[in-house]
Amino acid sequence: MGRQPAVVLYVLALIATVVIVDILFFKHHFWERLMVNVGIVLIFAAFALRFLRTS
Repeated sequence: MGRQPAVVLYVLALIATVVIVDILFFKHHFWERLMVNVGIVLIFAAFALRFLRTS
């Protein structure tokens, strides 16, 4: 798989994860939802820097 389709799939997985966690667990909790969303984005960013970076 090329780099661009992998990045697109990775971003779609990030969006799906954030939306699912928001709907299932933090629907009416603004600050908790914000903190968890930031944490999810940071985790995805760390994995992207580690595994999707080209040499």
